[in-house]
Amino acid sequence: MKIPIYQVDAFTSKIFAGNPAAVCMLDSWIEDSQLQSIAMENNLSETAFLVRNDEGFDLRWFTPTTEVALCGHATLASAFVLFNHKNWTANEIRFQTRKSGQLIVSRSDDLLEMDFPSRPSHSRQAPLGIKEALGVSPVAVLGSAEDILVVLDSEKAVQEVRPDFRALEQVECRGTVVTARGSQSDFVSRFFAPRVGVPEDPVTGSAHCVLIPYWANVLGKKELHALQLSKRGGELFCIDAGERVKISGKAVLYLEGTITI
Repeated sequence: MKIPIYQVDAFTSKIFAGNPAAVCMLDSWIEDSQLQSIAMENNLSETAFLVRNDEGFDLRWFTPTTEVALCGHATLASAFVLFNHKNWTANEIRFQTRKSGQLIVSRSDDLLEMDFPSRPSHSRQAPLGIKEALGVSPVAVLGSAEDILVVLDSEKAVQEVRPDFRALEQVECRGTVVTARGSQSDFVSRFFAPRVGVPEDPVTGSAHCVLIPYWANVLGKKELHALQLSKRGGELFCIDAGERVKISGKAVLYLEGTITI
């Protein structure tokens, strides 16, 4: 079996930055064990798999260890491949997902805008051990549908977080989002998810489903500029649209080839 594969750096306009994702084009679905093996072999934070349907594409995402319910950067990468390398001529693409419903990505010049569900945070008791695992004294610790949101007092504090990943892996959540107001953007963040095989994700679109409603409320504004402060770094342009959020970014192709299995 030959499977076309593309590797795309998402949420950046330059190669070797942003978040790399693999995009695999399938004629039809293959066994889940094969999908997982491909993702493990790719060894990227996410591999997206696409199958054409009547309205657009079915879309699934896998980390090296598990399937996930929602991934932003691999969705952005998928849309980039279709618009730029698969001759998709319409201005939007509809992706049907198993656990996050229909996701729409549209293009405007060199920006791709994703229409994602809003996932507002809520009050909760801080999970046992999370402060020690992160080595921080948070302003607030909040919950969300899948992740823990840890608010710090400065961009510098976010930059300086050095997690104990073994300890953080014991915290019962998909991932931990660490965030603060930005000095050159509205807010900054980092995202740690060792429990699903991603110690630190370079740029995390799905985490912004939580971050956007939080910072829109705190800052009293609907349009937000965000930076993710990983080593590779990433830039996101965000809109709070009530029950939905709009997350925009750029992308660039790193490689294309063929998987043989």
